[in-house]
Amino acid sequence: MTGSNPTDRSKLGTKRHILTDKDGIPLSTVITSANTHDVTVAIDTVDSIVIKRPSPLSKPKHNQKKQNLCLDKAYHSKEVEQEIINRGYIPHIRHRREEEKLFHRTHPARRWVVERTNSWHNRFRKLFTRYEKKDENYLGLVQLANSLIVYRRIILG
Repeated sequence: MTGSNPTDRSKLGTKRHILTDKDGIPLSTVITSANTHDVTVAIDTVDSIVIKRPSPLSKPKHNQKKQNLCLDKAYHSKEVEQEIINRGYIPHIRHRREEEKLFHRTHPARRWVVERTNSWHNRFRKLFTRYEKKDENYLGLVQLANSLIVYRRIILG
């Protein structure tokens, strides 16, 4: 997955792209090589949500409720924003300069929720240091970790 191209600096490793709900429960996970830019898999991450939400087109206009989607600056792209809007979400991308203006916004971006979920993933030794050679095996372990996180957060409280 990595090469001798000077732009990727032959980075080794894996990147987990995680979509969570407001409580940090993982809803979608996509794994890529470490040198893959976030914009290229943003739509795949949104499309691979485990729990499908009702289509915004199936509801009447007066009951139609759009969901907010908080994104990191790495996902800032006109194409990605347009695709997210087409899927019925309201994108919120917070830039560093907007950290001071959070109290003025009704739906501020909350990156710390996903960072906390990443921390929960890193508590699993097999995810913190990748030992698996096959991507399918590593993805299976990430999905098992997601199941354990959901169990611990929802069932155990």
